[in-house]
Amino acid sequence: MPASFDLVTLDSPRPNDAAAFWSAALGLHESEREDGDRWIVLSDAQGVRRIGLQRGGARPGTVHLDLSCGVGEFDAEMQRLLQLGAVEIGPARHESYGSIVNLSDPDGNLFDLCAYVD
Repeated sequence: MPASFDLVTLDSPRPNDAAAFWSAALGLHESEREDGDRWIVLSDAQGVRRIGLQRGGARPGTVHLDLSCGVGEFDAEMQRLLQLGAVEIGPARHESYGSIVNLSDPDGNLFDLCAYVD
């Protein structure tokens, strides 16, 4: 099964401020938070994850996509994406919440492949 679209992640030097703005602008609520303000997820009233805010050195207008797959599919899906022309930006990380790898498409647009533990 191919990866599916998960959510739009905005890189921000001030994730708390960005979360406050997007929550108010779109009527979303905070549903996840890690390491202070390193990672914040905003969801809609039905609990659907809509926007991720990630602390980082963002440039105005930069966005990357998060793709998701099953935990057991992570390695194979990463290899499939690499075979399609993706470039691995850094080594895959295996965290308590699941696995993640930072990639770019053939044009250099950044995206992540994520496999979240239920």
